[in-house]
Amino acid sequence: MASAQTGTRDSLATFYTQVEELEDVFIKRLEEAVQIPSISAYPERRDDVFKMSEWVAAKLRAFGAEVSIKPLGKQEGTELELPPLVLGRYGRDPAKPTILVYSHYDVQPASIQDGWKYDPFVLTIEENGRLCGRGTSDDKGPLIGWINMIEAFQKAGTDVPANLVFCFEGMEESGSFGLREALEDEADKYFADVDALCITDVVWVSDEQISIPQGLRGVLFYILTITGANQDAHSGGFGGQISEPMTDMVNIMSSLVDSSGKILVPGLYDNVQPVTQEEYDSYNELNISEDSLLGGTGGRNLHETQADTLISRWKKPSLSLHRIQNAAPGEGASTSIPAKLLGKFSIRTVPNMKAQDIDKLAAIQATQNVGGVNPALTCEGGSIPIILDFKKILKKNVLLLPVGRPTDGAHSTNEKLDKSNYINAIKLYGSYLQEAAALWRESRM
Repeated sequence: MASAQTGTRDSLATFYTQVEELEDVFIKRLEEAVQIPSISAYPERRDDVFKMSEWVAAKLRAFGAEVSIKPLGKQEGTELELPPLVLGRYGRDPAKPTILVYSHYDVQPASIQDGWKYDPFVLTIEENGRLCGRGTSDDKGPLIGWINMIEAFQKAGTDVPANLVFCFEGMEESGSFGLREALEDEADKYFADVDALCITDVVWVSDEQISIPQGLRGVLFYILTITGANQDAHSGGFGGQISEPMTDMVNIMSSLVDSSGKILVPGLYDNVQPVTQEEYDSYNELNISEDSLLGGTGGRNLHETQADTLISRWKKPSLSLHRIQNAAPGEGASTSIPAKLLGKFSIRTVPNMKAQDIDKLAAIQATQNVGGVNPALTCEGGSIPIILDFKKILKKNVLLLPVGRPTDGAHSTNEKLDKSNYINAIKLYGSYLQEAAALWRESRM
């Protein structure tokens, strides 16, 4: 086994060299992508999202991929056209496995007025190697890494180790409207020969600890509606006289979770799997700084140990209160008693989701090849709902392959991707495909 792994590393050496020599080209490509403000949440930016889809399609075609644009129709309740799926194929060799790569080309809203140090849609390279700009980490950087990988293999004169099928969407940041239906439509057509799925829309467990997630928490959204009087009332005339929806809303929402993060809903913890002592000890041994542990948020940690913090994120459900809003049009007077309120909260669930052995082994070896370390096998506290759709509809193994770091600020101001992560991700993709192909061939003997 050791000699086979050595051979794998040697066969990738020329590819790695090309990745390093093309660094400036790859950064320039990311710069082009960041300049397109493909914000799917804003109707006025929908043309930019379409522009980004065309950019991605053009780059794929430039390196020999077969590209198909799949329209998704109109966004429900609007006259807006949904951004299309950019579908691509690179290679049709029956002697290789076929890996489906999913990513998204839309981004979160961003404005210099939000507190960014730089224009979010101009790539800024800091002296420490940070590539700053909206979409660098989520998810243009990881997406473009696949295109960069193809170019590096071509310049190295080496075949890409696996056939690739690309599925890039433009509404991930706004609910992935239309994607589920498209998957159902293409499951037995465009995606019929797929052997496994790779998603890179995740990050390391910490800035210091390379990791491979084995699972995600699920998410359930709730809206609580409370109605009082027929219309907003003046608190001076009716305060203490009529029932107030805000009082009821606050009482109800505070009864769901306490200030320590414990969910107060009876029975909710009944089916949660207990954490073993071995798991607890392994969590404490992970190399995670306090800043990484809190994702750079600066928030107050509710737990005393690193293990307890990670358990709360990975192994236990959580309930978050998001907002209370007046259901009536307008903001309402500051001293009014609102007639109707909406309260929004969500529960993160902890289903038992684990990657299949072959894909996990390939990812582990690939990470060892590029990073020179054994990756920690972790979970993710967040949720990517479409992963479950991919698994249910395509009935294929799903691998989560992290590229960025938890302090990248993916949905925050000053989003960044470290240059080392951006460049090493390209190497990681190539190494992963090499390892996956080798294991795939072994499984067929």
